[in-house]
Amino acid sequence: MRLLLGLCCFLLIVSCAEKSKKEAVLINYIDAPSGPNSSLPNMFSNTEHTLMSWVEKVDDSTTQLKHTRLIDAAWQEPQLIIQDRDWFVNWADFPMIAENNGNLISHVLKKSATETFSYDVRLNVLPKGESQWVTNMQLHSDATKTEHGFVTLLPYKEDSFFVTWLDGRNTSGSGHDQHGGAMSIRSAEVSSKGMVSNEALLDDRTCDCCQTTAAITANGPVVIYRDRSEDEVRDMAIVRFVEGEWTTPKAIYNDNWQIKGCPVNGPKSAAIANNLVVAWFTAANNEAKVKVVFSSDGGESFEEPIRIGTSNVMGRVDIALIDSENAIVSWMETNDTEAQIMGVKVHKSGKIGVPVIISRLDASRKTGFPQMELVKDKVYFAWTDVTNEIETVKTAYVLLDRFS
Repeated sequence: MRLLLGLCCFLLIVSCAEKSKKEAVLINYIDAPSGPNSSLPNMFSNTEHTLMSWVEKVDDSTTQLKHTRLIDAAWQEPQLIIQDRDWFVNWADFPMIAENNGNLISHVLKKSATETFSYDVRLNVLPKGESQWVTNMQLHSDATKTEHGFVTLLPYKEDSFFVTWLDGRNTSGSGHDQHGGAMSIRSAEVSSKGMVSNEALLDDRTCDCCQTTAAITANGPVVIYRDRSEDEVRDMAIVRFVEGEWTTPKAIYNDNWQIKGCPVNGPKSAAIANNLVVAWFTAANNEAKVKVVFSSDGGESFEEPIRIGTSNVMGRVDIALIDSENAIVSWMETNDTEAQIMGVKVHKSGKIGVPVIISRLDASRKTGFPQMELVKDKVYFAWTDVTNEIETVKTAYVLLDRFS
């Protein structure tokens, strides 16, 4: 009996070791150039450049925004974009970075008053050929002491950027989630020099603090976000810029998730020409789900949603299009003791590949929203690791052909 028990234990140890070995080979960790007290990574990639930004705390009131460039699967020496005091640094509302033909743009959130939820979106630009960032330019046209954030930055046209954000100018005079008016979503175009033009109201009633997402289709920009009806149904909606006009907001799918507070769990999207894919989280009927949906006409219509993951999903999604029919989606889910960043390949027909565990991590808010970018034959991931209460940015990649 003892011999049999010993043999079982030995086989279990060997099995666990082999499993860990396979995961180690599958996940290729890269040293990130960020230091301790770093968090909130954001990645951007196009056919020529891959960038990552993050924040580092200097002390209790001073924070730095840094960025690095990926060359030959290695992050280069970090560069400082801006350092300042009185930023609004939040686990879910993080700075972003983007590039267009050598021009760079990033943003931070700057406190505008002593109230917790009073802050502005401040833009930073580095025009092509310049060596110094132009910083602290306000994005939105209003001066209300309200929330402005959850920004999406995308390259647009020859050298400008498309920007969309949640705007609280109509909520002035009331506390967070106690609004006199509703949060809205707006967009604008920003030049390589930081000039803001074509500001537009896209929807005058949205969810309060879910991330926004956008994509540039062959027809024009599309914006996807969590909407908010009068009876507190908070499903995903889309607006499209078609022939010089923004369309009326339309649900991409009616989950009918009725919830009185914001779930702080926004969608992500990607596009190739008019092939569009969107991932999002819902907990309608008290059942947590991650869903993915494809469109072949730039978001005018969508296929049936495809459910991803288990019933233990937390959301915090990201997505990248491989081609017109295949995508990689990432999300977080929990097991008995921890959270996991997951990734999987999904086909528009509904076929789902074998999920890959990217990393095991803390399930708290401090781990933020993991980021994912497809760069040639590699899928890159970035997230905030929390070990012994110290936050550090971690990065890794998985070869695309490992997603089967």
